[in-house]
Amino acid sequence: MPDPVRVGVVGLGTVGSGVVRLLVDSADHITRHAGRPIVVERAVCRDVGRDRGLKLAPDRVSTDIRTISRDPSISVAALLVGGLEPARSMMIDLLENGKDVVTANKALLAEHGPELFELARKKGRSIAFEAAVAGGIPIVAAIGECLAANRIDSIRGILNGTSNFILSTMEEEGADYADVLALAQAKGYAEADPSMDVDGTDATQKLAILAHLAFGVWVPWAEIPRTGIEGVDSDLMASAAELGYRIRLVAIASRSDDRLAMRVAPALVKIGTPLAETRGAFNAVSIVGDAVGRMFFHGLGAGQMPTASAVVADIIDTVVGRAAITFRTTGVLDAESSAARVVGADMVQKHFLRVHVDDRPGVLSRITGILGEHGISIASVIQRDPAGVGGVPLVIMTHACGTNAVAKAVAHIDASDVVSGTTVCLGVLDD
Repeated sequence: MPDPVRVGVVGLGTVGSGVVRLLVDSADHITRHAGRPIVVERAVCRDVGRDRGLKLAPDRVSTDIRTISRDPSISVAALLVGGLEPARSMMIDLLENGKDVVTANKALLAEHGPELFELARKKGRSIAFEAAVAGGIPIVAAIGECLAANRIDSIRGILNGTSNFILSTMEEEGADYADVLALAQAKGYAEADPSMDVDGTDATQKLAILAHLAFGVWVPWAEIPRTGIEGVDSDLMASAAELGYRIRLVAIASRSDDRLAMRVAPALVKIGTPLAETRGAFNAVSIVGDAVGRMFFHGLGAGQMPTASAVVADIIDTVVGRAAITFRTTGVLDAESSAARVVGADMVQKHFLRVHVDDRPGVLSRITGILGEHGISIASVIQRDPAGVGGVPLVIMTHACGTNAVAKAVAHIDASDVVSGTTVCLGVLDD
């Protein structure tokens, strides 16, 4: 039997503990796939005295990253802490000291990916990050390796399990957003502060990473338009269902005429399509390649063991040398693409509008006239009974049109003296 590979684990939270547990409990199975034993040599965490139920000797656990970065016997480090700092400094320390790194930190890669990738290549090291996007779904390998022969035309994904649990539960139970958010927190699907999940930040960071891989461009995640799910209510759910749709938080990146349109926002997805049938805390990603056509990936996007599964798979790939080979081209930027060519690109699709208007003659013609002024054609209109103080709910479905034109039309509508409140505008996906 070849000598074992010694691994350091940085962070013993939910995912880090799962990784140690998998490496210890499934040692024989992992040895068969790696061709040699993989041993957890050391671990670093904030609270060394906490009992996590792991088979690690106390003298193997410390609070000092240098016990891993400066240990010449350790060749691979799993960086499983969240946030930007000290995670970025830890990553740099590990790379500078000759470690290959496996990480699940999507915020770090979305913010500092090109810098860290460049440093790793300069040092002859690799960074593997399958667990950073969509948990246990092997979407990074699919884009970076399996679909390498394809020009990727589009990516659509449900990339945040917390938001998907909230929206699908609201739909199934007819419950309000606040009540379902509280349920998600009680079940452990949502943090005490759920803002990064429900405001679209988490999904946007993951979309930035996928676009980096698929399109060879670097778009700072904060520049990607995003809208969270806080404004989705039971009436919107009911209106969508009446039209044959469900509402999901969808991350989209699509390429057309050498321009890349990106956004994260609630959208209407056609009932019966894979994204519409993705429920609970599951993630799903749809990719269209010019050679392979449309492909669909579905699975648990978070949780201890699905994410740990992806981390350990990356550790195995690093040990056998696959990661070093694929990392040579992973995330390499296309020199012909520039941020100026991707920021603000328009996206053409059908749109769903809900407007609360005054209950008086001529209002409908005012609204449809504004849409016509902006070149937007109407597919259908549903006018409901007066809702009371909020006015008459008017539901409009447009034909396919550009998001920029719709945004201007909605601003015009909201400035009208016949409208109460703010118009809700959602994209519509039929496939």
